[in-house]
Amino acid sequence: MEEQFVLRVPPSVAEHIERLLSENASSDDNSLDLSFSEDGRSGTFVIGNECFPASLLDLPAILESYKTYDDNVLIKTADVGQVTVVREEGDPLPDVVECAMPELVNRVEKDILNIMNGGTAENLDILL
Repeated sequence: MEEQFVLRVPPSVAEHIERLLSENASSDDNSLDLSFSEDGRSGTFVIGNECFPASLLDLPAILESYKTYDDNVLIKTADVGQVTVVREEGDPLPDVVECAMPELVNRVEKDILNIMNGGTAENLDILL
């Protein structure tokens, strides 16, 4: 098994990370750091000279990660149960430790039950 994690960042931070990964330069402006306080749930994400608040949240279910070497066979590489959420400085602190999406979960559950009963999923877009 590999060590993997899910990192959710604001669009501006994602662009900065993408630039860092595409460049091969090493300088202080290209540094990344993630550190957590003693509670293990809140921390700081640093990219270059910018600092952002971060939180460690539990996912509602275990996420399995797979990879392939031949585009045919999938090999399980990790189980991921948490996500690190990086926020802009003014964004509110999450008040829960679980990163849940209740409306999405409810919709998917309803669609699965409809399909199991011979129906179809709602809000389904078919592209031709």
